[in-house]
Amino acid sequence: MAQYSLPDLPYDYGALEPHLSGAILELHHDKHHATYVAGANTALEKLTAARDGDDLGPSLVGLERNLAFHVSGHVLHSLYWLNMSPDGGGQPDGELAAAVDEHLGGFAKLQAQMNAVVATVQGSGWAALSWEPLGQRLVVHQVLDHQDNVGSGSLPIFVIDAWEHAFYLQYKNVKADYAKAFWNIVNWPDVAARFDRARAVALP
Repeated sequence: MAQYSLPDLPYDYGALEPHLSGAILELHHDKHHATYVAGANTALEKLTAARDGDDLGPSLVGLERNLAFHVSGHVLHSLYWLNMSPDGGGQPDGELAAAVDEHLGGFAKLQAQMNAVVATVQGSGWAALSWEPLGQRLVVHQVLDHQDNVGSGSLPIFVIDAWEHAFYLQYKNVKADYAKAFWNIVNWPDVAARFDRARAVALP
């Protein structure tokens, strides 16, 4: 059975400083993201054992929920690393910029809404810019924990991690400062490439 694996960072731990410290990146990637990968693999193993042993009773719901939580954490973190770059910042251009203008009222409003989502996450969660394929539009939304409050079928193309482990060592409890600094390292070419791929998805 294929297992999930922790991707390497595409840059050194300190490459995003001063906006995001190397200490945060090392802890976040090597410990937190790695925990979600291990949790997903463990959940898969337990689900396989339950099927093989015909033990599909009440514990099945917990195993499925555990798998969804850890896989979603793995997916969002894998996207998060690629959404950042030492050469990032600025604004999107081309068709992505045009879609931001059309669906969200422009870059300044996208930025303001994403910042507000980060600042108002209660507990653990993410701010996300996603492509909603049924309506064929960009949407900004909060992801609660790793997987709730998302329209089914929506594809995240840009995320900001608002869990405390993503910023607390550097920004303490001031999430607004973390969100503001994040725009200096956004990898817009990566976001644009994801936007192009997401638009190819069609729902019935």
